[in-house]
Amino acid sequence: MAATGDDAAAMDSISRAPAAQLAALNAAASASSQADAPEDVAEIPAVAPKKTSTNSDGGVETAEEAVEPAEPDINELCADMFEKMAIVLQGELTGTCEDYRLLENMNKLTSLKYMEMKDISINISRNLQDLNNKYASLQPYLDQINQIEEQVSSLEQAAYKLDAYSKKLEARFKKLEKR
Repeated sequence: MAATGDDAAAMDSISRAPAAQLAALNAAASASSQADAPEDVAEIPAVAPKKTSTNSDGGVETAEEAVEPAEPDINELCADMFEKMAIVLQGELTGTCEDYRLLENMNKLTSLKYMEMKDISINISRNLQDLNNKYASLQPYLDQINQIEEQVSSLEQAAYKLDAYSKKLEARFKKLEKR
């Protein structure tokens, strides 16, 4: 499947080496191949020397068109591509490792927070248990207070009945006294 659009442009820019590197590669290749095989020299086109000339219109220099350099070896292009892919993958892995470190730190902090909350809840539970024990120890006294309150209520009722009866007796006595 062929890449199109931005992907193709990115892949194309990755696979191309800068012109300065190509010229250096061509110079090194021609120097080594001239010693070994003179027939290889004909395959590598040389860069045409620049001719300078002066115009009669003010001394402007002109140059001839540069000849395209020879295509570098496919192995060199593959090596360059693999180096660049290694850099990209290394960056991706570094980013992923940093994400995992961040997640690990967040998990540690969360764990510490939960441990603090656990300690707080243990203290609250202990205090609640103490309060329940104190309430249980006060329960007999509270029961006595309830009994006393009931007795006071019944005494109050008895006092109201006695008051009502004494008023009746007083009314009868006055009635009998008048007769």
